[in-house]
Amino acid sequence: MLDEQERLLVDTVRDWVGDRVLPDIGDWYDQGIIPAELAGELGDLGLLGMHLEGYGCAGSSSTEYGLACLELEAGDSGVRSFVSVQGSLAMYPIWAFGSEEQKQQWLPEMAAGRAIGCFGLTEPDSGSDPSSMRTTAKRDGDDWVLNGTKMWITNGGVADVAVVWARTDEGVRGFVVPTDTDGFSARPVPPKMSLRASVTSELVFTDLRLPGDAVLPGVQGMRGPLSCLNEARFGILFGAVGAARACYESALDYAGTREQFDRPIASFQLTQRKLVEMMVAVNKGMLVALHLGRRKDAGELAATQVSFGKMDNVAMALEVARTARSVLGANGITLEYPVIRHMNNLESVFTYEGTNEIHTLILGQALTGINAFT
Repeated sequence: MLDEQERLLVDTVRDWVGDRVLPDIGDWYDQGIIPAELAGELGDLGLLGMHLEGYGCAGSSSTEYGLACLELEAGDSGVRSFVSVQGSLAMYPIWAFGSEEQKQQWLPEMAAGRAIGCFGLTEPDSGSDPSSMRTTAKRDGDDWVLNGTKMWITNGGVADVAVVWARTDEGVRGFVVPTDTDGFSARPVPPKMSLRASVTSELVFTDLRLPGDAVLPGVQGMRGPLSCLNEARFGILFGAVGAARACYESALDYAGTREQFDRPIASFQLTQRKLVEMMVAVNKGMLVALHLGRRKDAGELAATQVSFGKMDNVAMALEVARTARSVLGANGITLEYPVIRHMNNLESVFTYEGTNEIHTLILGQALTGINAFT
């Protein structure tokens, strides 16, 4: 179902993941690190902001972007998260809503991986209801003064620029914030058991002064951040299939070599049932992702359909990971195999970019016409 260019992209990213991620990801996960040099390598591959046009971006199709996310997450959700945040949450709002000066200043550097971006929306007390954010930006002469806190920010501690959403007298606005600005600080979140090969931070703004042209001029209100989230969710619905595929393939290989009662466990009916159910689930998730990718490329993708894909594919991947863990038995909890790492990572993916419950309510409202959020 893939054309020649898409297959070339898949092979290229899969080879890079095999060479640069898989040999060391267990150690990175154990140590809670992700090497800084990966940013430049991802930039060299053209994967940062790849679905955007101009400014050094590759201008790839949405389906190609999704396929790249799938192969990256087959390596690790943290690597895919880096690319998603860089391209869909930090570069996209500058590309879609920024001034020409903002685009010229940041996008080429971000596409090359020489500048890292992050996205400041979630707060300690404002997750699923971002409209209740407390971070404020107030005018002071020609400047803006930013105060507040953002939480669970991927790339926050290594970012060169943050796209921060804040309340103003004009409604919610986005701001392009260089992280070397006085009043900006980033703190690591407490030790995590999930997405360990990913930088997650708390951002604090204390009387942070920005020039008047730091605001994104092209959008006001919640439409801005929510459109960015929709871009990121699209990548996730592909990426989750990659994590599920990696777990299934690990279980299939293990079942063929692990012997009990003088025969491989793949010969037992219960194990074969698990393998078949995982295979069917992964392939259905792939078909959903490809269908939504084609719709997006045709300009026909609705936000509710993205919620469908994100909700169902992540839930599928988590169930596949748990099933694969059971096939591997005690070995399934070690970092020698990828399964427990993917399983733990997917617990975060299940929650971020809209919790499973939020996407359920989005679809419920689409079906009934009734808003059940409040």
